[in-house]
Amino acid sequence: MDSAPSLKEEVSKRRTFAIISHPDAGKTTLTEKLLLYSGMIQTAGMVKGRKGRKAATSDWMAMEQERGISITSSAMQFTYKNTIINVLDTPGHEDFSEDTYRTLTAADCAIMVIDASKGVEKQTRKLFEVCRIRKIPVLTFMNKMDMPGRDPLDLMNEVENVLQIHSYAMNWPIGTGKEFQGVVDRESKEYVFFTKTSHGGAQKADMARYPLGNAEAVEKIQTQNYNKLMEELDLLEMAGNAFSYEAFLAGEVTPTFFASALTNFGVEPFFDAFIHLAPCPHKRQAIRNDGTEVDIDPVKMPFSGYVFKLQANMDRRHRDSMAFIRICSGRFERDLMVKHHRLGKEIRLSRPHGMVAGERTMLEYAYPGDIIGVINSGVFAIGDTLSITGGFNFKPLPQFQPEIFATLYPKDVGKRKSFDKGILQLTNEGAIQLLSSYEREGDFIFAAVGQLQFEVMQYRLKDEYGVETVLSSLPYQCSAWILGDIKTYKKSTSSIIVQDRQGRPMALFTSIWEKQYSIKQNPQHELADVVL
Repeated sequence: MDSAPSLKEEVSKRRTFAIISHPDAGKTTLTEKLLLYSGMIQTAGMVKGRKGRKAATSDWMAMEQERGISITSSAMQFTYKNTIINVLDTPGHEDFSEDTYRTLTAADCAIMVIDASKGVEKQTRKLFEVCRIRKIPVLTFMNKMDMPGRDPLDLMNEVENVLQIHSYAMNWPIGTGKEFQGVVDRESKEYVFFTKTSHGGAQKADMARYPLGNAEAVEKIQTQNYNKLMEELDLLEMAGNAFSYEAFLAGEVTPTFFASALTNFGVEPFFDAFIHLAPCPHKRQAIRNDGTEVDIDPVKMPFSGYVFKLQANMDRRHRDSMAFIRICSGRFERDLMVKHHRLGKEIRLSRPHGMVAGERTMLEYAYPGDIIGVINSGVFAIGDTLSITGGFNFKPLPQFQPEIFATLYPKDVGKRKSFDKGILQLTNEGAIQLLSSYEREGDFIFAAVGQLQFEVMQYRLKDEYGVETVLSSLPYQCSAWILGDIKTYKKSTSSIIVQDRQGRPMALFTSIWEKQYSIKQNPQHELADVVL
């Protein structure tokens, strides 16, 4: 019997996405409401105040639970209305890491959460740019409409101007702030009213639908709000962008929804629209061994996938490291023998896990779009391609220039062995880069995209390996990989030359000005901010 139709059906049911946002825009709340509406949890665990709130379901690391922020990217799977959801929870903190960038490569689309009182913020711009580079379609969730905020039309314009993407309002708010009652569904041409059923949105909100123009519905809306609503809807029809599914998939337009994740107003209609709009797993580009490009079809090709994340000590009892693999094609079965392309040998993927936050479940099968975790006994590195057929590699994951540099030593020299073991595991995860001096062998520099990564590293060295450390900041503010003959490179006075773990030379600069000066002084070299 041909199993291809069932594989095709499994692929068509899956939606694999990441949620991107600036800190405090409501990303973790929205993730949790997905779990509430899917029936995975009975009550949402949000309480007022970050210190007093319960840890959100997707934040499993102790430090995240203390701070109320998402530091690592966890993967969760659950079912919502016969659709299998794989959500990748990316860190939203300002000092995020390369882990965030890499997690986005495993997503087929993204939900961009924007705080309606603040608009498009710095972190959102950074993450959106990664989506643009990867051609990942983006849906926009305008959050906190129940709070005092900016005009909805202004928010739409800002998305267009700052992110250079057309926006199309799939719904429109009925009132804002304390008067936020619901939304107009522009596709079904209905008013959708919401009623709070619990404090802090712990339970689903009640929802009532009425056709546009319905007298009872019009009576529910204050006259001032109704007149404004009608004017704005007319304006959207006359002057707004058109929407096409093809333009959305191409990253040219972002369907935009207005809602409040905390109160659950607008949440269910958004999720319902999302499962219809978001693409299922599709073809992924890879490079054959002869250098030519090939499309890996999720249904036609046997099993393939790649490692996009490593995470140490998710299970504190076993002190293990987990490799997260995005399945790109074919059906995965437990104990599958696969080719490890980088090592050139066959390995068995035994004891595969699915993840709901920190809870592991043993998997028998998995399909394209799914994220599986396998115990890493030292054989996996970020970017590794695994498959049954061999002969190709998925495109390398980008590595971004670090901006913060420091030295790190154990306070107690007797703990050097534990320190070295911890450093090896944590740098293998890729959040911190380990650089070595070109001039003096044995001198190491730690580098990160954001300051928080150093705090996380020190916390985890103490918490997981029992090693207290001394961190000393270095005066470098930016860096670049040196592409070209290192022997002919002219080094500026204050900069230093180091090499990364792959042996690629990098220059560390004390200022942006010094970096620009070095670029002019070395026209025969390229100073790259990103490498593959």
